[in-house]
Amino acid sequence: MRTVVHISDLHFGRVDMALVEPCVEAVHAANPDLVVISGDLTQRARSAQFLEARTFLDRLPSPQIVIPGNHDVPLYDVYKRFARPFTKYMRYISEDLEPSFTDDEIAVVSLNTAYGYTFIGAGRIAKNSVLRACATLRSLPESLLKIVVTHHPFDLPPLVKENQLVRGAVPAMAELSRSGADIFLAGHLHVVHTELTTRRYKTPGWNGLIVQAATGLSDRRRSGENNAFNVLRTTSSDVVVETMQWFPERQRFDVAHTEQFQCRDKGWQRVA
Repeated sequence: MRTVVHISDLHFGRVDMALVEPCVEAVHAANPDLVVISGDLTQRARSAQFLEARTFLDRLPSPQIVIPGNHDVPLYDVYKRFARPFTKYMRYISEDLEPSFTDDEIAVVSLNTAYGYTFIGAGRIAKNSVLRACATLRSLPESLLKIVVTHHPFDLPPLVKENQLVRGAVPAMAELSRSGADIFLAGHLHVVHTELTTRRYKTPGWNGLIVQAATGLSDRRRSGENNAFNVLRTTSSDVVVETMQWFPERQRFDVAHTEQFQCRDKGWQRVA
């Protein structure tokens, strides 16, 4: 079994500082084998915000998979936004914009969906990124649980406009599904959401699992949701998704709800 903590949309610069210490404690208490941060570490891609994010990451367990989000691209400096969108991210966080991780039970690949002109909106998936990720997934043993991480989502909760779906989602999902991808982790919407891929996509013979995280630390909460992050407890045939939500009255992150999914002949199914 592997435990993966999935946090998204930290937004340093708009962080509720009362949540930082309890979040660090809760992540350590989960005893993760891997921590995934799916983008938007900062609010406006400023050096001070990246330094705060770097300090936070350094307090979390390792190994980590960290990717940028659209807020990690400069907004007001037009030249940097288009010519050098990830200079500060690469200086303070990581030079690898699409990191990967593999052990003897899980494999994780990531796709950078944030670009200079996607500081607002849905983001996009580059074809070359998909080809690289698929080549990695196909090279791995079938016994591994295969996870794909993006910032922008492959699915949308109810009432969210379709223009928030990551551009290039349909061909990317087709290729990734054929390459054996099991789980798709994302953020961006600040809403907890789980869904099976066949609700939206035609993936013959296979059904993947989509898991989206709310905002972990930001005061930019949406839909009346509290801050939260996800803990995935996985085997090759079973995944339990725990939503760790901030409870102000308890002053801590605690399990708000749990969902279980099992892998059967044609992919993942929700367990009642």
